[in-house]
Amino acid sequence: MQKKKYIIDKATKFINKMKLISATLLLLVLLSPCLQPTEAQIGVCYGRLGDNLPDPDQVVHLYKSNGIANMRIYDPNPHVLQALRGSNIGLIVDVSRTDLRSLGSDPSAANRWVQNNIVPYASNVNFRYIAVGNEIMPGDAEEESILPAMQNVQNALQSANLAGKIKVSTAVIYSIVSGFPPSKGVFTSSSYMNPIVNFLRNNGSPLLANIYPYFSYIYTPSIPLDYALCNSTDVQVMDGNLEYRNLFDAMFDTVYVALANAGAPNMPIVVSESGWPSDGDTGANFENAGTYYRSLIGHVKRGTPRNNQAIEAYLFAMFDENQKIGAQVERNFGVFTHDQLSKYQLNFNN
Repeated sequence: MQKKKYIIDKATKFINKMKLISATLLLLVLLSPCLQPTEAQIGVCYGRLGDNLPDPDQVVHLYKSNGIANMRIYDPNPHVLQALRGSNIGLIVDVSRTDLRSLGSDPSAANRWVQNNIVPYASNVNFRYIAVGNEIMPGDAEEESILPAMQNVQNALQSANLAGKIKVSTAVIYSIVSGFPPSKGVFTSSSYMNPIVNFLRNNGSPLLANIYPYFSYIYTPSIPLDYALCNSTDVQVMDGNLEYRNLFDAMFDTVYVALANAGAPNMPIVVSESGWPSDGDTGANFENAGTYYRSLIGHVKRGTPRNNQAIEAYLFAMFDENQKIGAQVERNFGVFTHDQLSKYQLNFNN
C-alpha cells in the first residue's frame, strides 16, 4: 500500500512539473515578440505625383522583389490598396489634407472614411498606421482639425474592432522642434503638440516624424557634408557624454528629447520620411543621394545615442515625381526610375 502511494505521489509530482513546464513554454511563446530584439524596418514612401509611373500592381511587385517591407501612401487610393492585398507589406496610409476638416468636425465623416478606406481591405492589407495630417504646423488652416480628427478616426477604428491592429498618429515636420544640442530639444508650440502627444501616449501610438538632414545641410552652411550624409567617422557634436557623428542621429534625438519634455519619455518615433535628392539644388546629386540612402539603411538598425533601439524608417521616395509643385529639388527624391530601375543599387535588407 505504501509503495502504491509512493508511486502515485511521484506520478502526481511529475505531472505537476510537466504542467508547469508547459505553462512556462506557452508563456514564452506568447511573449516572444516582446523578448526579441527590435529589428530595423525599412520602408519606402510611394508618392504618385508623376505622369510616367508604373501601375500599382507593378509597384507592389517592385517592393516585394526588392525586399522592401513597408510602404507609405499619401491617400487611400483604392487601386493601390487593391494591389496590396495579400502582399503583407506594412502600410502607413495618410488622411488627405482636404479631408482633415471634415474628419475633425464630424465623427460620422471619420466613420465613413474608415468604413470606405480601411474596413474593406483590413482582412488582407497590413495596415500599420494612419497618418492624420502630414506636416501640419501651428497657423495652418487645418491646425485645429488634427487632434479631433485623430480622436474621431481612433473611435471609428474602435467601432470596427481594428483599434488594436492599426495605430493612429500624425506626421510632423522637423521644424516643430528646436534646441541644440539634442538634450535641449523642445516642441516649438507646446499648446499644439502636447495634446497630440497625450493622445499618442494614451493610445499606444508612435509619433511619425519626417527627418531630412538634407534641408538642414543646405540651410546651415556650417554643417559638414559627411555629417549630413550619415557618413562621418568623426565626432561632430558632444552632448554631455554622448557623441554625435551624423546629423540624422542629432535630429532624431532632438525629437526624442522634445517628447520627453512633453511628458512622453521613450515614446517610439517612426521616421515617416527621410531622403536626399539627386538633382535640383546645392549638394543634390547621384553620389550624395546614394551615399545617404545606403548609410541610412545600414545605420537605423543601430539606433541613436539616446535611443539604442532599431528604428523603423521610410525612405522618401520610391520614384522621382515630375508633377510635384515647388522647387526642382522636390521632383528628384526617387530611389527608382519610372521604368523601375534602381538608381542606387540599395540593399533594403541590410
